[in-house]
Amino acid sequence: MLRRLLPTLVALGFGLLALGWGLVSLQRIFAREREDAHAQVRSRRDALGHAASETLRQVLARQLKEQIPAIHAAMDNPLAPGERFYLQFRGKPFLPRHTLSMAGEDMPARALYETLSDHLRVGPPPPHWESRVTRLRAAEAALVADNLPRATALVEELLRHHSKHPLPPDQELPFLLLSVEHLQRGPSTMPLVRALLREGLPEEFGGISRGAGLQRDLLRERGSFTQADFDFLHARILRLSRLLGEPTRDFVERARETGEGRLLMPDELTEPTLVGEQWYVEPRGEGIYGISVDSAALLAPITQDMIARGLFGANGHMRLVGGRAVIPVRELKVHVDLPEWARAEADIEARYGLKTLLVAACGGLAAAIFALAVVAQQRKYRFLELKSDFVATVSHELRTPLASIRLMGETLERKLAHAPEVRDYPTRIVQAADGLHFLVENILSFNRIDKGRWTLRASHVRLEELVNPLRDDLASATFAPVELVTDMDDAELEADPSLLRLLFSNLGRNACAYNTRSPVRISVQARMIAGHGCTVLFRDNGVGIPEHEWENVFLDFYRLSPQGQDVHGSGLGLALCRKIMKLHHGDIQIASSTSEGTTFALTFHEPRR
Repeated sequence: MLRRLLPTLVALGFGLLALGWGLVSLQRIFAREREDAHAQVRSRRDALGHAASETLRQVLARQLKEQIPAIHAAMDNPLAPGERFYLQFRGKPFLPRHTLSMAGEDMPARALYETLSDHLRVGPPPPHWESRVTRLRAAEAALVADNLPRATALVEELLRHHSKHPLPPDQELPFLLLSVEHLQRGPSTMPLVRALLREGLPEEFGGISRGAGLQRDLLRERGSFTQADFDFLHARILRLSRLLGEPTRDFVERARETGEGRLLMPDELTEPTLVGEQWYVEPRGEGIYGISVDSAALLAPITQDMIARGLFGANGHMRLVGGRAVIPVRELKVHVDLPEWARAEADIEARYGLKTLLVAACGGLAAAIFALAVVAQQRKYRFLELKSDFVATVSHELRTPLASIRLMGETLERKLAHAPEVRDYPTRIVQAADGLHFLVENILSFNRIDKGRWTLRASHVRLEELVNPLRDDLASATFAPVELVTDMDDAELEADPSLLRLLFSNLGRNACAYNTRSPVRISVQARMIAGHGCTVLFRDNGVGIPEHEWENVFLDFYRLSPQGQDVHGSGLGLALCRKIMKLHHGDIQIASSTSEGTTFALTFHEPRR
């Protein structure tokens, strides 16, 4: 059969290969189209991202340039805002300010303030404070006497002494605070005393290097005081400033800058850089200048500008591509997201998936067609072979009995009267004739059932009456002795008696034909199960059927060839049995089979008892 199928298989194979090559080429084209479509979307995204990145670089540089004066002002003036600025000059950081107080809970500045305040009222001055306290008492006395010229002269003398004899901040600030408190006269306070509070000393008294004003000096020297001392001095200076009508808002805000602390910068900073996505720093001469930035706030106007120019959808947004603590500005990248781009990419993938599915469907269809063509051709040639084998088998099976009948008949005619050894010839003639009759009956029944020409003649029958005649039938069909044991349980069925006899006869003759034992033992057992019908178990002691052949033996014209046995037959017996069972809406299966024998299970539905 393979030689007959080979040309068809080769033609189908070449056709399948050509179709496969075409489908693979088509899939490659679809993949290239998908990549090109994605590349177009990426190109537009990258172009907008590049434009946004360049704009962001320019905005950062411009904002820093605009803030340079404010950075210088914050460096020179402790009252100027400095929390959003960074300044490092010759390796020393100036901004953000170091706003942490000295550790500890002691209050030496407050203790000195209270001591000096007590000695100003009564008693001699403390050691080392005689000259300052004496001058302060004299100036206060002149003010009390309403002698303004003398008071002014004494205040100037006090400030010159203060300029020539500097003290540590934790001593100088409490004394100056006490001096302003005793010398102030509300709105009519002399300018020189008022300058001690905020404006700072004139140059002739040491300038701002000796006294930038109590507000500035306290903020600048914050690290020289404990938090308790700072809070005390801050509260006294604040109350005094409000009393004299001096500005206090910036003084209060700068005092709250605690915690801004130091900002760590990478070593050898040589180019504009974004640090932690929060600081933009840029080297300028011997210094490094920087500002605090909010990338989202900076990108918002860029986004709005692109929307106004029609480059961007209303639902689009930008974000800074981070992931690193230190990003040189030249490497700064902005990622642009648009919902329509996501939808476009989803549509690209959907179209590609649909095209791929169609290619796969075409491939699967082609493979199915190939398989069906092969199966069809195989069945065609198999049918032809089976037909040829069937004709040859039937011819042989018909020829052999007929030849036996003729030969034995001729022999009987010549010798029957003179030779006792031929007395069994008539029996053998009958057996051969019965075998021929059974074969013809099988063929005719199979053909009628297969073509749907059999009309079922059902009647009420007892299984015992159908199985018992099997003894005589098998006795005439084989030379080996047959032992038949039945247990029918009085089972009754609504069935065609002639078909059931033919069914049991086929099973019995197979049991005799495929058997090497003597006697041939056959057991037929029936059981009625309420609601489930009747089950008949047909057992023999034959050679058995291999498990992988259990379903094949019920195929048309299928015959087994046991090793060492020459079994004659047409291959229709078990196939006819299954067709008979289906006519009765039942089924026949091999329940078990070993070398000790085979058990067939016959299931009849809707029985009658």
